[in-house]
Order: sequence, then C-alpha cells, then structure tokens
Amino acid sequence: MQIYRAHVLVCCGTGCSSNKSEEVLRELEKQLQENQLQHEVKVVRTGCLGLCQNGPNIVVYPEGTMYSMVKVEDVEEIVSEHLLKGRIVKRLLYGEPEAEGIRSVDEVDFFKRQKRIALRNCGIINPENIDEYIAFDGYKALVKVLTEMKPADVIDLLKKSQLRGRGGAGFPTGLKWEFAAKAESEQKYVCCNADEGDPGAFMDRSILEGDPHSIVEAMAIAGYAIGADKGFIYIRAEYPIAVKRLRLAIEQAKEYGLLGENILNTGFNFDLEIRLGAGAFVCGEETALLTSIEGKRGEPRPRPPFPAVKGLWGQPTLLNNVETYANVPPIILNGPEWFTQIGTEKSKGTKVFAVGGKINNTGLVEIPMGTTLREVIYDIGGGIPNGKKFKAAQTGGPSGGCIPASHIDTPIDYDTLVELGSMMGSGGMIIMDEDTCMVDIARFFLEFTVDESCGKCPPCRIGTKRMLEILNKITAGKGEEGDIEKLESLAKNIKAAALCGLGQTAPNPVLSTLRYFRDEYEAHVREKKCPAGSCKALLDYVIDAEICRSCGLCAKECPVGAIEGERKKGPFVIIQEKCIKCGTCIEKCPFEAISKK
Repeated sequence: MQIYRAHVLVCCGTGCSSNKSEEVLRELEKQLQENQLQHEVKVVRTGCLGLCQNGPNIVVYPEGTMYSMVKVEDVEEIVSEHLLKGRIVKRLLYGEPEAEGIRSVDEVDFFKRQKRIALRNCGIINPENIDEYIAFDGYKALVKVLTEMKPADVIDLLKKSQLRGRGGAGFPTGLKWEFAAKAESEQKYVCCNADEGDPGAFMDRSILEGDPHSIVEAMAIAGYAIGADKGFIYIRAEYPIAVKRLRLAIEQAKEYGLLGENILNTGFNFDLEIRLGAGAFVCGEETALLTSIEGKRGEPRPRPPFPAVKGLWGQPTLLNNVETYANVPPIILNGPEWFTQIGTEKSKGTKVFAVGGKINNTGLVEIPMGTTLREVIYDIGGGIPNGKKFKAAQTGGPSGGCIPASHIDTPIDYDTLVELGSMMGSGGMIIMDEDTCMVDIARFFLEFTVDESCGKCPPCRIGTKRMLEILNKITAGKGEEGDIEKLESLAKNIKAAALCGLGQTAPNPVLSTLRYFRDEYEAHVREKKCPAGSCKALLDYVIDAEICRSCGLCAKECPVGAIEGERKKGPFVIIQEKCIKCGTCIEKCPFEAISKK
C-alpha cells in the first residue's frame, strides 16, 4: 500500500469544474511528476466542498490549508512553495480577513459553524473510488442491517430517530417506510427523487457528485426494510457529472457484491437502475415522478392512494429524496439517540441549503435545525455584498415564500418556516438585499411555475396564468385598484383546488410577499413607483444638473441616443420617451451625476 506524506484534494463538482478545476488537477499531476513528487503527494478528485463562489477550491492535507480561485498558472507556485518547501502561498488562501493566520480548513467560519451529516464525505473522498467510501465506514450500515437487524428493527430505529423527509413537507421517514413495509404485494419498489428542479437548488446534485455510494447503500437498506428487490433513481439529465458518478457507483457496488443477488451471502437481492428526467419541474412531485419512470407523460395522480400503497406500476413504492437517504447510514451506525440530540424538538438533525443571491459566500451549507437565518447569512454566508441591508430570504423555491428581515432571528426548522408563510422545501435559499423588488420576485417565481405547470388541472393551468398577468401589469406600471385583491382571491382558490403540490404551493411567493411587503404592491399600483428602484417601467433616469460636468460620455455610450446636450456647454438631459432604462449611463458616468428616481 502506497503511503503519501500529503494529499491534495481538488473539488471537481459542477461549480468548480465549470471554472476549470479538472485542468488544475491535470496540471497538479504534471507538476508533481516534473518535481518527482508523484510518490510523495497524492492528488484526489473530490466532490463539492461547498464554497462554490470561490472555486476552483483545493485543500492540502495534513495541514488542511485551503486555496480558492486557483488557476492553472497558480499550480506551479503551490507545488514549488507549499509541497516542496513547506511555505503556504498566502495570496491564494481562502479570502477571509484573518486568512493569513488560517492554517486549516476547519478554522474557516464557513465550515466550522456547520455540522455535516448528509455532506459528511463531500469534498473529502474520491466519489469514483468505492474503496475510499468503504474506508470512511461506507457500507458498514448495510452490513449491520443485513447481519444483525430484522426489517422491522430498521424501521423502528428510523422512527426513533425522528428523521423527516428532506424533499419538501417533512413527512416522518420511518412512518413512510412502515407504510410501504406493511403493504402486501409480491413486488415492491424503492425510488429516489433526484430531480431537484427548484431554481438555485443544487443540494442533491452535490451529494450525488461527491458521495454517490451513500445513496446506493441507503436505498439497499430501504429495500431490505420494506421487502423490495428493485430500485430506481430518477435524476435529471442536466446533471451529467452526477449521472456519471452514480452509474460508476452502481457498477462498483455490483462488483463488490453489495448490489445484485444474494448480497453478502444473506439471501437478500436488490438491484438499482437510473432513469433520466427531461427537466420537468412537475416531475419532482412524487406521483408525476413515478408516472415518468413508467415511461408516460409526467403528470400527477390524485392521492389517495399514496405511493406506499399503490405506486410504480400499481405496486407499493417507497420514495425519498437524495438528502433523506444520505442521512440513513450514519443514523444506523450512530444510533437514533445521537441524531435526536441535533436540531429542535420537532425537527431533528441537520438541513442542507443551497445559499445564493445577494450574499458573499454563495454555496452549499449544512446546519443543525434551529440555526437562525442571521447565523446563515452573516456567520456562514459572510454577509451581504457592498454593505447593503438584508431584506428577505426566499426558502423552498417556487413553492416557498419570503422571510422578511424582521424574522432574521427565527430558528430555521419545518414548523417555524410554515408559520412564517414559507416552507423548507428541498433546501434552496435565495438571499435578497434592499435593492430587490418583492413584487418582481413574486412575478419571477410565478412565471417559472406557469412555464412548468403540466396543465392537467384548470386551477394551476389557468389560475396561475391569470395571477402572472396581474403581476406583469403591476410591475409594468399599469396596475389598477382591485388588482391586489384579485391576486389574493386567485391565490387562495388555487391553493384549495389544485391537484398536486406544485399547484397548491404555486401562490406561496405571492401570498408571503403580500403578507410582509403589501406596501410595495400598493406603491406600484397607486403611486406607479417601485420602492426598491428595480422595475424599469416605473423608473426615470435623471441627470443632476449641478453635478454634471458636460463630458458627454453618457450620451456617447447610450445605445438608443436618449441623452442630449453639447460637451462643455451645460448639463446633458435624458429624454424619457426614448430611454430604455438599461442603466448604461449610470455605469459610465465618472461623476455619479445620474440616478434612478
């Protein structure tokens, strides 16, 4: 067995790969060869580290030194200085104020305030090597289940852990498994929802890219617990890296006798297949997903009966999402008491969030349930860029709602989010600052829902379209008295009458913004003004005559010739009828003489 004095972990998840981390990895291997270090230093391809905005990220162990935004041309210096001479390359350290003193990734605020369970192996192991997963207790839970536990024991353990589904409403996982186990049938199925269609969400993708074997193991355990011998992973085709690593994991598990017939000589049979989705948001809804696996158009079915009783091809089917499965092996190994010590009274464990929008540290975080929004935004996320004020956070994607700044210290768990008019959802979290128009945010999410509606039921197909028309009217400065009331009425009726979860939750962004930011709606309708200065149709770009130096740069750069005046002969003027409100003049004015009003 080869012993190395150092390991260099290179993030090769989607985010870092798009920033040429694979090229950085190849250059590292080349430089190590040239410096005859290939037998002393090992380069490891890993999944997502979480700090996506700062990629490509690499970590050098045993020091744990983290370098971010590494370019191919930086590699030679890292090898010559750090790996040859033992001197840290300070200019490439992850950019926190105290970065020069940081010697370990564990000391970085972004990481030290998290607790990783679902993400425990992401960014640490090579996801394409089953031996590395096994070295980190991989498949140990499966061995324990098959050799020491009865199916009912597994379900009882999950019920005691109080694990709730991480894909949406938070239904108790153990209870769902029990329903599927009690259903009588010769054929049962285990399915994994890896569709993940929320805008800005990439939690499940990152787990599958960084730790695919954890899902393979958990689904085999689920198959044993409910009496199923066949599983399907439904994943969108837009996740090529995740699909590739998942396929490889399944192949490796079969080679090791951890999937297939007579697993570990216990008489238990279980096999897995991958089904690719075409990117339909509605297929994240469980019955639509199962219909799609069957090869039909992905549309929801009425419930009951629920999938645990009548699911795939009419047979009892267990369906959980990626993050839910990722929690199963560590719960089995560490016990339910360990898990229930984390989180809040009714929401145990941790939750993974994909944090994006107006925040300095865009990326993937896993926090204990009960962590406040303030901690996520300021302690982990590094605050709002450019000193702007936090205004709201959107959680739960198009099905969720907006949490205003007044609730920034509310602990995050399933129940508190619902009380605030939002929901946990799969874990998307979009941060908004003072320049965000909440009416336009509601319009953006509703526009997405309208595009993604399958059209099966009239409340969703027609109702959301009517809501979007009203929102477009309001943000275009054409809102009328009564429009806000029509929005509310439509939203409540759609929630009550739509067939599936997509339609029932589609009005949430509108209802939550009306609840907390109604004054912005009223300003749009009554004053024809956008308080955030965001809706172009309600803005005027004006030049301050006292500040203008008549340089003419704004007129030169204006793409439609909407600015008139003569150089050095008095202030320039914007002709409002011609202005397309593109903002070019503000960007180009060296004297900050132009503003939005």
